[in-house]
Amino acid sequence: MLRWQSMTWQVRVSILLAVTAATGLAAVANAPDDGKVIGIWPVGAAVGALLLAPRRWALRLLPVVLALGLLTVGVGGRPWSVAVGYAVTIAVEVALVWVLLSRGQERTWSLCRDADLRRWILACLLGGAVGAVGGALTALVTGFGHVPLVALGMGTAHLASLLVLTPLWATLPEHDSIAGRGEYALQWLLITVAAPMVFIPQDTPPLVYLLIPLLAWSALRISAREALAQMILMLAFAILLTTADRGPFAAAPAVYGLDRDVRGILLASFAVVCAVIVVPLILRVGESVEAARDAQAERDTLDRIVASATGVAIIVTDERSRISLFNPGAERMLGYRAEQVLGRSTSMLHSPAAVEAAAAQLGVAPDFRSVAGELLRRGVAPVEMGFTRADGVDRTHSMTLSRVTDDQGKVVGYVSTSEDVTDRIETEEALREALERMREVDSVKDAFVSSVSHELRTPITSIHGYLEMLLDETLGELSPAQRSAVEKVESNSRRLLGLIDDLLTLSRLQEDGLNLAPRVVDLRTLVGDACEVVAPAAETGGLSLRVSVPEEPMPFLGERDMLERALVNLVGNAVKFTPGGGEVEVSLLPREDGSVVVVRDTGIGIPLAEQEHLFTRFFRSSLAQRQAIPGSGLGLSIARAVVHQHGGSLRVESAEGAGTTFYVELPALV
Repeated sequence: MLRWQSMTWQVRVSILLAVTAATGLAAVANAPDDGKVIGIWPVGAAVGALLLAPRRWALRLLPVVLALGLLTVGVGGRPWSVAVGYAVTIAVEVALVWVLLSRGQERTWSLCRDADLRRWILACLLGGAVGAVGGALTALVTGFGHVPLVALGMGTAHLASLLVLTPLWATLPEHDSIAGRGEYALQWLLITVAAPMVFIPQDTPPLVYLLIPLLAWSALRISAREALAQMILMLAFAILLTTADRGPFAAAPAVYGLDRDVRGILLASFAVVCAVIVVPLILRVGESVEAARDAQAERDTLDRIVASATGVAIIVTDERSRISLFNPGAERMLGYRAEQVLGRSTSMLHSPAAVEAAAAQLGVAPDFRSVAGELLRRGVAPVEMGFTRADGVDRTHSMTLSRVTDDQGKVVGYVSTSEDVTDRIETEEALREALERMREVDSVKDAFVSSVSHELRTPITSIHGYLEMLLDETLGELSPAQRSAVEKVESNSRRLLGLIDDLLTLSRLQEDGLNLAPRVVDLRTLVGDACEVVAPAAETGGLSLRVSVPEEPMPFLGERDMLERALVNLVGNAVKFTPGGGEVEVSLLPREDGSVVVVRDTGIGIPLAEQEHLFTRFFRSSLAQRQAIPGSGLGLSIARAVVHQHGGSLRVESAEGAGTTFYVELPALV
């Protein structure tokens, strides 16, 4: 036998229309002969035919539904004028409910959420209202039946049909039965046995409503479609027995002196009650199962995350600080297995000394409760906390502690995350010690350089003096060869004196500063004098040296000689590192917050990777070394130190082969 879902839509719609025709004819034919309504006509099945068909075919099926309504009502024994009114009502009702449920979309309508439930109830109520209005109009026009009674009978019958049958064509919550085999069998036994037995008594209508808790039990414990199947089976028993004049609904008109059509109204009302209890319960169970699945998936994800976080110790406790979770990272770092610590207080992981150290760091009382309270107050801010491993070794962790609360905000536990930072702290301490030793070595080196420079200055100055006497021939006439040799010695001694002078100047700048005298100097004069010092070298090298200064004076408070020396170093470097035919431009520019001296050249430039070391003592660029350009590597260090001592800054822009520009930025005179 083919499964329903594996059939083509044409086959399914054909079967459903055939079932609609058969059950519709049975509903009309088995209605009381002296009644005016047509029983519970399967409007919900006709809606299902439209819902199962593609959208472009749905409206084409409406004439078929209209024809089925006309034939079943007319052939079933009602006047053809009444059949026309009822058939038109059925067609309009089916179209309206189809539009509301499908919303004109090419997919199975869903009945899984509260919004779906509201739309379903609204569609069924409107469909029942159309049935009631159509029945009333038909009775009014044809005079067939009492108008209010026909409206009530048609409205309740069509509402019941829609509420009971339309969920069959929907996408329902997917969940398996949670009832055991015995419970499952008992449910079906009660449905198939108790339902017929309840409808046997003639004079106890309330007794049939005892079946509703049974349906609710099924809706809560078995799958959605099986719960619907049990409801439809029970209602089928009710319809068959009522049609056979059995049960309280069939006997009610005679017992209470009511119209025969009342039995159909009572039966439809019972079906409505069953549907509005069972279907919402199915949705609630589906939502609960889905929420449970999502919660389980979240728990599984969280468990995987916690289990995979082997580099972090994650410890969760209850509200009394008893350990409830001890992840693999905590096991690895602390040496305990989870089963060894579960249920025990976290205080076992901290020695008294560690607690006291943490309390001193946090500024709280030296007890575990105070330390924990301060950690909670700090939240995500980590604190270094001592942990004691299972083997007794103390380790330092960077730790955070947070509260775990429920939906009402009540604290239900705590979670701590920590990372072992012992090695990092030891490394940092070793680096601090090494840095301190390096500073001591650097200080000793500076003192040594300063001392040696002082000691060398006197003898070299003396040598330089005697060399000048020799060159002046005060001590006798020199031969050309002797003069050449003496001139070379004198030149090198002068360079050596310059180096010693640079070392002493840099040492003085680093140790004592400039002890600036409050003298106002004109920066224009400083720039001009510095350029005059370097001009002969520029002319010798075939360079163009251009100087640009403002016409107005630019006063500045500072040490004139040292500022001139800094500018001489910068302009001298520009001349030294610019090949013949190049240009060196020196500009003095005013600014709102001071002034800037710009020294720009078209020389060999400085590689970008080396520029961060440019102002380091004794540093010389790789380009200068390759081209054997002489220099001590102290000029830029001295220049920056002088500028900084005057509250300014020195920066550089350069690229290899594209020249270099230095910016000496000085503050305003105040």
